[in-house]
Formats: sequence, C-alpha cells, structure tokens
Amino acid sequence: MAVHAKVSPRPRNRIRETGFDLVFSLMNYGVLALILLLILYPLVYVVSASFSDGAAVISGRVVLWPVDFSVAAYEKIFHYERIWIGYANSIFYAVVGTLVNITMTLLAAYPLSRRDLYGKTIILGLFVFTMFFSGGLIPIYLLVKDLGLRNTRWALIIPQALSVWNLMITVTYFRTAIPGELLEAAQLDGCNDIQYLLRVLLPLSTPIIAVLCLFYAVGHWNQFFAALIYLSNKDLFPLQIILRDILIQSQVDMNIMEDLQSMAAREAMRELLKYALIVVASGPVLAIYPFVQKYFVRGIMLGAIKG
Repeated sequence: MAVHAKVSPRPRNRIRETGFDLVFSLMNYGVLALILLLILYPLVYVVSASFSDGAAVISGRVVLWPVDFSVAAYEKIFHYERIWIGYANSIFYAVVGTLVNITMTLLAAYPLSRRDLYGKTIILGLFVFTMFFSGGLIPIYLLVKDLGLRNTRWALIIPQALSVWNLMITVTYFRTAIPGELLEAAQLDGCNDIQYLLRVLLPLSTPIIAVLCLFYAVGHWNQFFAALIYLSNKDLFPLQIILRDILIQSQVDMNIMEDLQSMAAREAMRELLKYALIVVASGPVLAIYPFVQKYFVRGIMLGAIKG
C-alpha cells in the first residue's frame, strides 16, 4: 500500500514591517487619499452642478450630488450653433494638427537617433536652442501674418508643427528601445531607410506614438491663446474660445434663453451653461485617455531614459 506524504508548501520569506514602516505607510496612504479628494471633488462638483437646477447652484445647495436633477443646460448647449461650430473646429485642429505633429516628430527623430548621422549633435543642439530662446510674440505674429496664415486654420497648426520636448523623448526612445541590430538586419535584407522606418521602426514604436498622440491632441484641444491672437473670424474659433467667452466674459447669446423671462432665471441658466460647457469640452479628452493609458507609462519611462 503506497503512502503519499503530504508536502507542505515552502513558506515564503516576508519582510516584517516595523512600527515605523506601518506608520509611514499609513501617512502615505492618507496624503495620497487627501490629494485624490482635492483633485476629484472639483470634477465631481462640476458634473453635479451641470445636472442640477440653476437656483440650487446659485444658492449653494449643490455640494456633492445633483440637486433637483435637470438637463436644461445641455438642451440649451446642443441648440447653440456656436457650440457646434467650435466643436467641429476643435476636432479638426486636434486631428489634423496631431497628424502633422506626429509626422514631423517621427521624420525628425529617426535620423537624429541614428548613430551614423554626421553632425547629429550640432543639429540636435540647434533644436534644443529653440526651447530656451525665441524671437518673441510680436516677431512670430508678424511672420504668421506675412506668410498669409492669419485668419486661416493653418495658423493654429503650422507654427506648432513640432515640439522639441517630444522630439527629445522620441529620439531617446528610438535609441534605447529599438535595438541597432534591427537596422543592420534590415539593410542586409535589402531595406532602405524609408522601408525600415515604415515596416520595422514604426510597428515597434506603438507606445511612444500613442503618448505623442495624447500629448499633441490634448494640446490642440485646449489651445486658445494662439486662436485669440491669429483668428478674428468667429467661424474658425475653437471650442476653448467659446468657453472663454462664457466663463470669463459671460458672453452668452440670449437667443438660446429666449424662453426665460426673469433675470434671475437667466443668471441661473448662465451658471448652468458654464458647468455644462466644461463637461462637454472635457468629454472627448477623458474618453480618449483610457485607450492610450496602457501605453502611457511605458512610453514615458522608456523615452525618459538617457541614451
């Protein structure tokens, strides 16, 4: 009769925490929880206020949850023509601008990451020089005007076609994350530089490309200063300019509130429009982030290592 001995699993060696370590961990969790509340509460308040009644918002009765649930502000926003124009313009600037940014960044980063590029240190130094010194706002404005870009969509895209900081991150990523032997193997197989870039380098650079898309798209979506300087045609205004008019200058077209009779109701609706417009303007960015979040940390960490 066979006897099977029961073998107990080998105990794992665990580091025993001291009382000081436990107190330190509790303090860390407490500080992180406090920071989370400080960041999360304004966001929750804005969303709750946008779905509340205007009188409740003005009277300060909205603290955490919506009071007297209402979607009146969103109904007004979706019937406001300038909102849709601004939305369409911002989508155009974000999509087309990001495509231009990614193309320029990759085309500049690839040769600068090559070890055999003659004079790459000087070229890279010239790029870095522009991070610290520029001609100033007025010369740049005059240049954009002389190029005929003022009051065109390209005024918000061409002058910002390349970010040197993102270029440095991409160059570092190519140098550290992509083995140099791949280039030699591709050349032995008859690939030229363009084929190597498109067929080998780009498929292996998904994390850094996703991070660059997020950085550039958010930058284009949130930009308003360049539009404020270069654009005077309201049909070209991005959504952030319209948001600025409502939040800062309180320039809300009363035609969208023509059914409200009293001044108090108009003020209440104006407050609701502010919060609802913040939610509408932030929605696309918040919707995109989960799809690139898995690449975010990896791309940033690899791109931040010095080669």
